[in-house]
Amino acid sequence: MKLDLHVLGPILALVVLVLVGAAMNSNFLSAANVTNVLSRSAFIGIIAVGMTFVITAGGLDLSVGSMAAFIAGLMIMVMNGLLPTMGPGWPLVGVGVGAALLAGLLAGFLNGFLVTTMRIEAFIVTLGTMGIYRSLVTWLADGGTLSLDFGMRTVIRPIYYNGILGISWPIIVFALVAIAGETIMRRGAFGRHAAAVGSNDQVARYSSVDVNRVRMLTYVFLGLLVGIATIMYVPRLGSASSSTGVLWELEAIAAVIIGGTMLKGGFGRVWGTVIGVLILSLIDNILNLTDGVSPYLNGAIQGVIIILAVILQRERKAEG
Repeated sequence: MKLDLHVLGPILALVVLVLVGAAMNSNFLSAANVTNVLSRSAFIGIIAVGMTFVITAGGLDLSVGSMAAFIAGLMIMVMNGLLPTMGPGWPLVGVGVGAALLAGLLAGFLNGFLVTTMRIEAFIVTLGTMGIYRSLVTWLADGGTLSLDFGMRTVIRPIYYNGILGISWPIIVFALVAIAGETIMRRGAFGRHAAAVGSNDQVARYSSVDVNRVRMLTYVFLGLLVGIATIMYVPRLGSASSSTGVLWELEAIAAVIIGGTMLKGGFGRVWGTVIGVLILSLIDNILNLTDGVSPYLNGAIQGVIIILAVILQRERKAEG
């Protein structure tokens, strides 16, 4: 029986990283470190699940990091602005959460509208909105930092730091999003339609698939998940600035490609994306725990991984 390295490769890489990390630092497998790695990877993981659908349908979104920064700033401003009226408490948190989700949906809709209705290349659209969102949050913060009121920080803090049975809420939400995403991709009509559109949109049209609607929904879904990830992120630091979410798009795309989703579209797997997220998080964690390589090279390592993953995909296509 021949082993499919394209399927087992990410799993083997994850196992190797765990073994290397455990060998290099005795604290690597401690409960505190594992929880920290999973909690911090949840933001990128939630976004990467949505990115899987966008890329599977033949699209791309470079704006998710800037979008997250803008949504975080907006969420903080809404809660700070309503604080004198509503007072610190969960009702105000609910308003902030609603604002973040609505902003994510609208941002995703904008990207989808420009790509589908205006027929502009996804790369150009999301490159443009990436600059727009980053500039907006910088403008809103007047070049500095938007900080949540201290009283509200205490109220909202449990969203990141609390959980169930020692498992923090970001990890739980990431797991639920991943399970839902994998179910939709494998068993839902939307997942099959996204793959069909990414594989050949003309054939998909002949098969009565509403190509524009499917592409639009992938961007809206991604925008919603960026909003959810931001809701999980804001309680961690209680602030937003122009540096919030920097390189998140690189990490999300890298996780998707490492996990086996085809960059050209037509095939995606959410479980592979989850493994890709964990691989990137473990690399970052290992660099932080050891002195061998500077953690500042993490972005460079991720870039190399993306290039290697795409090369492997091309070889797979050539073999097919």
